Amino acid sequence: MTPSETKAIVTLSLLAAFVDGEKHERERAEIKRIAEGLSQADGLNLPTLYQDVLMKRVSLASVAGELASNESRQLAYEMAVCVCDADGAQSEAERMFLADVRTSLGLDASAARFSQQAEEIAAVPVAAAAGTAVNTVAAPHTPDSAELDKSILNAAILNGALELLPETLSTMAIIPLQMKLVYRIGQAHGYQLDSGHIKDFLATVGVGLTSQYLEQAGRKLLGGLLGKVGGGLLRGLGNQAVSSGMSFASTYALGHVAKRYYAGGRTLSTQMLKDAFSGVVKEGQSLQTQYLPAIQEKARTLDAGNVLSLVRGA
Repeated sequence: MTPSETKAIVTLSLLAAFVDGEKHERERAEIKRIAEGLSQADGLNLPTLYQDVLMKRVSLASVAGELASNESRQLAYEMAVCVCDADGAQSEAERMFLADVRTSLGLDASAARFSQQAEEIAAVPVAAAAGTAVNTVAAPHTPDSAELDKSILNAAILNGALELLPETLSTMAIIPLQMKLVYRIGQAHGYQLDSGHIKDFLATVGVGLTSQYLEQAGRKLLGGLLGKVGGGLLRGLGNQAVSSGMSFASTYALGHVAKRYYAGGRTLSTQMLKDAFSGVVKEGQSLQTQYLPAIQEKARTLDAGNVLSLVRGA
């Protein structure tokens, strides 16, 4: 893709992030932080793009005009869909926006099918059984700590592997898999949690849903990893210059902080949770190199066409 096409795709993703007008201030702050963190990538001035979107200085029509190839238009649409679905099912404003995107980009019915796939992933419940309620506590019991640690590591390796795949839906699957991990940890300590509670927990420790997807996909896009490739992977699985390993570290940290939180009867304050998460993320980042071979091997076994089944079965 040309630099102007890359810029247009990022701009469209930011437009999608703010289309419903309901982003919490902390999520806006995270998106701004990500724009500043990626500002040197590929020569783009992302902080300026961020401000242009917020100030409505860019339009869908102007963005569409920069996307010359069929591949760039399809990728732009897929990223916009995943941004809209990152925090759950699409709102009415998001559905209308995506319909306008399809029309503006001249996409066919396959684009609508992609949106349906993303919606199905976003709608997968955190628990197999419906109707679980937040704050419901089961009979006290002591979970196997070593088994929980093993499940946290396996989840981190899986999400690290998904980060290496070029397909947009693979990136989107990371968030629901993280939510399912937190659910299972709470359940192991006797808590039956709903998705609202888990989203609040992630937001409290500092993991925004939309912002996390934007950061993951943005790094892959700007590094040339995101997109459909004949062999499934681009330039080999070991390209960690493109992939920061953030999904491994963030999943590892979420799991261990959730374990500490629910084991302690949910008594940690907001600041304690944030500090704990920040510290364990650093630990996860230091471990990522050690587990890189396992992450790469896992990536080789994943079928990007079965992402929905993967999320449902987690």
